[in-house]
Order: sequence, then C-alpha cells, then structure tokens
Amino acid sequence: MTVPTSKKDIMIVNMGPHHPSMHGVLRLIVTLDGEDVIDCEPIVGYLHRGMEKIAENQTIIQYLPYVTRWDYLATMFTEAITVNGPEQLGNIQVPKRASYIRVIMLELSRIASHLLWLGPFMADIGAQTPFFYIFRERELIYDLFEAATGMRMMHNYFRIGGVAADLPYGWIDKCLDFCDYFLIGLTEYQKLITRNPIFLERVENVGIIGGEEALNWGLSGPMLRASGIEWDLRKVDHYECYDEFDWEVQWQKEGDSLARYLIRIGEMAESIKIIQQALEGIPGGPYENLEIRRFNRKKYPEWNDFEYRFISKKPSPAFELSKQELYVRAEAPKGELGIFLIGDQSVFPWRWKIRPPGFINLQILPQLVKKMKLADIMTILGSIDIIMGEVDR
Repeated sequence: MTVPTSKKDIMIVNMGPHHPSMHGVLRLIVTLDGEDVIDCEPIVGYLHRGMEKIAENQTIIQYLPYVTRWDYLATMFTEAITVNGPEQLGNIQVPKRASYIRVIMLELSRIASHLLWLGPFMADIGAQTPFFYIFRERELIYDLFEAATGMRMMHNYFRIGGVAADLPYGWIDKCLDFCDYFLIGLTEYQKLITRNPIFLERVENVGIIGGEEALNWGLSGPMLRASGIEWDLRKVDHYECYDEFDWEVQWQKEGDSLARYLIRIGEMAESIKIIQQALEGIPGGPYENLEIRRFNRKKYPEWNDFEYRFISKKPSPAFELSKQELYVRAEAPKGELGIFLIGDQSVFPWRWKIRPPGFINLQILPQLVKKMKLADIMTILGSIDIIMGEVDR
C-alpha cells in the first residue's frame, strides 16, 4: 500500500468487513486525505470455505448441493457450470426439452441476481425505495423456483445429462404471467431511477473503465460490455440452445457506473424475451438423458484401497471423469463463470479450479477509486456487483 510521506493529515480507515455497503465480508483499507481517496487495498478471504478442495473429494452428484453457495444469488449458474464440465468430458447429449428448461431457469436466475444487485446498489447511493420494490418480483421468481425444484434459493436441480425433474403442471402458464407482470415492473424502475437527477449525479462519469483497460484486467460480463466491447458467452460459445432465440447483447460505450446500470436493466428485459420464446417453443420428450445412469463399473471398486462394500453409506451413482483436462465457462450475471477441470479416470475430479467473475472484476477496484471521493467508493463497488461467496470460495 502506497502512503505518501509528505502529508501529515493522512487518515487510514477500515471499511468493512461488517459494513452493510460492502455486500458481504469484504474489508477495504482506505487511505484518505480529507475526503479524497489516496489508496485502497481490498482484503478478501473472510468467507473462504475450501470449495475447490471439497470438489476434489466428492463425486459430481455429491458436490452439486455445495455449488449454490458460491454465488448464492445466481444459484442456477453455479449448478449449470458444474454439470456442463462432466457433460463435455464424457460427450453426453442433453435432451432438447432439458436444454430449454435449463435456459428458462438460468434466465430467471439472471433476473433474480440483477434485481438483488439493483436494490442494494440504489440503497448504497441514497435511494431506499427501489430496495423494497425489487423484493416483489424476486419473490415471484423464487415461487417459480420452489414449484419446479422444491427449494427457493439452493435448488440442486441440474443433473449430468439434464435436470432433476420435469416442470410441474401449470408452471409454464404461471411463468408467462410473471413475464408480463415483470415488464410492467421494469418500466416502473426505469421511470423511478434512470432520469433521476440525484442518481445521475452519483453515477455519471464515476468509475470509468476504457475498453482496452477492461480487456487487460480480464473483466467480463456487464463490466466489460459497459466499456464498449460486445462480448457475451451466450453468443460466443453457443452453449445450451441460446442460438434458437432472438435476443440482443446489451452494451454501452461510456464505461462508467451509469453504463453498467443500463446494461443490467437491459439484460433483464432481454432475459424476459428469451424466457417467453423458450416457454412458447418448449418441445416434448425426456428431461434427462437416462443412458448416463448405466455405468460400466467393477463389482467392488476400490477407493483409496478401501473397498466400497465396507462403507455403510453407499454413495449416489457416480460418473467417471475421463483422463483429460477442460475449461468450461458460462455467462453468469456477474461475468464469465468458469471451471478448469482435470479428470483422472476416477469418480472424483483430480483438479477443480473455479474462475469466479466477481473475484476477477474486483481487482480493478483500487485503481478506480484512487483520486475519487470517499462516497464514490460505494458507487463504484456497487456497480462492480460482487458476491463474497464466489470471491472467497
């Protein structure tokens, strides 16, 4: 940390890890000269739970309930990436219906995540009302999740080769009703916030990142697209069945906090477009590829020289990971969520490395807040959209 030697009235302040505007257990050591920020050092690791090592000692199915704890506001994405890796390693085909269901769930999860970014972000910069409003729509999304998966936040819904259960009777109609209702709510948010002079004063030209700078820092998601780079993994990697729908990548040129706000608002509208098309065109057929339930296993496979038959609790059907390495990624609400996976001809991954978008995006914070005012730290940190569960893992 660089502290200037000439100044006598320098003050070093701890922000966090229990400050409500830190959005989790993030600690910032801020060096101030009056109201001006001279330096800022983020301290992370308070929520480290060894998620990667846990993955290397569990089968994929056993590990699935854990993954929703990385980014606990966009839980479907962590599940999707966890099953996409083994699917690509084993070249497993996902039925068309399952792929459509996955897209619907992912986009609903994207909206829920952006809503719970919008409310606290507005509260951070002094607008309390949207914080209460966003819970209306978010609760409706969680009602839909509960009807389909049985759980509101931690779903354990995705499976290798499909999803755990088909959509219940009447769910599609309920979801279509939600889409119509949400578009009205979104218009309300835009009326309330977008042209508000106090809001614009706080976010315009605050935390500007240029396109080349964003690429050099490895930023992704709304952070990258706000800097004029049209990069969305749903268009780039053509995963699931996103190519079958008509939607636009949201991007802005300004690179400031306002641009990042506009992108997330636009993405919610695009997600509704994708969901509506998926609900109207959802095909029949199976929701899971049952072929992968057939395993060519020895009668008594050995695990660390200890035979399975002596273990009282039999594990769930295990999927063997072939001996190769793979990087798989998805466009999560916060950016590129990736996993580097090495198989070892065993039911456990030999290496499981998570690439969380929040952790990479947070790197640029010290540079953005230097020479800004203390109050701008809240605006800039809020516009980055971090979740400490995935930053610390």
